[in-house]
Amino acid sequence: MELLDQIEQHKKDIESFVAGNGDAAESFRIKYLGTKGIVKNIMQEMKHVPNDKKKEAGQLLNEFKKFTEEKYETLKAESSPLTAHSAEAIDYTLPGDDVTIGTRHPLSIVRNRIISIFNRLGFVLAEGPEIEDDWHNFTSMNMPENHTARDMQDTFYVQKNPDWLLRTHTSSVQARVMEKQKPPIRIICPGRVYRNETISARAHCFFHQVEGLYVDENVSFADLKQTLYFFVQEMFGKAVKIRFRPSYFPFTEPSAEMDIDCLICHGKGCNVCKHTGWVEILGSGMVHPNVLNNFGIDPEKYTGFAFGMGMERICQLKYRVNDLRLYSQDDVRFLKQFAGVIY
Repeated sequence: MELLDQIEQHKKDIESFVAGNGDAAESFRIKYLGTKGIVKNIMQEMKHVPNDKKKEAGQLLNEFKKFTEEKYETLKAESSPLTAHSAEAIDYTLPGDDVTIGTRHPLSIVRNRIISIFNRLGFVLAEGPEIEDDWHNFTSMNMPENHTARDMQDTFYVQKNPDWLLRTHTSSVQARVMEKQKPPIRIICPGRVYRNETISARAHCFFHQVEGLYVDENVSFADLKQTLYFFVQEMFGKAVKIRFRPSYFPFTEPSAEMDIDCLICHGKGCNVCKHTGWVEILGSGMVHPNVLNNFGIDPEKYTGFAFGMGMERICQLKYRVNDLRLYSQDDVRFLKQFAGVIY
């Protein structure tokens, strides 16, 4: 039988081949396209074709191979459990698999909420590097070398002389803004900070702060109090009780800490509030004249206030989280509780 006759006969056989079951496509592949299959054997017949007929024969063989491969793809599709041939085996009325809903991290929720509240008061978002130099982190904030206030913050140093360190507070962002911008300044500075502390339920070697700064003419302590009153009521509700206590920070004078009644025990006394009924949530004060002078801002013309809070503490009170380590452990059981929270 000539080569053309062989090809025509095989094409008829291939056309009549039907996918009877899931193994039909594989059986077809082995028979026709396998290493010892019919297509391979016919290709070997090319050596018997006269030279003047090789071009024509080559075209016929290529067409036959393509025809066979297309038939194989059709058989595979017909053998698939998703084809109409097997539709009766699939119940399309069954409910689909649940899709897990993602969620923001609780600290991101609190961060966005805080920024949103202060945005409404005209505060603009400002950010800065986490690796800082000594000037922006300490000295410019009225903490020169050997100042006792530096002992309050056990610092991670990257290198000494010159000093590079992991910032201990986001006050360094305030420094960088005042360095480049003249009043009026009204900024909110969220970010991660680092201190060399033992990790426990109440402390961590890294945590998150939000600091605010407002510098302009005729800014008073009354403006500071009203700003923070507004923030607390927007964050925790109108019924929350608030008190200010005198305090000390090297970069503000006068300085004060702000407490709210404990939202865990509602003022009755618990471990969170150390049985006092009050929880400290932030530090604040009027910007020290030395700080303004460090950035060429005239303290005789301008005044300002600053405040700073820990996001973990705000999140603890807002969502009753009693262990700081939960924020960084990526425990899905903890995180999925915040699915659906707007901010």
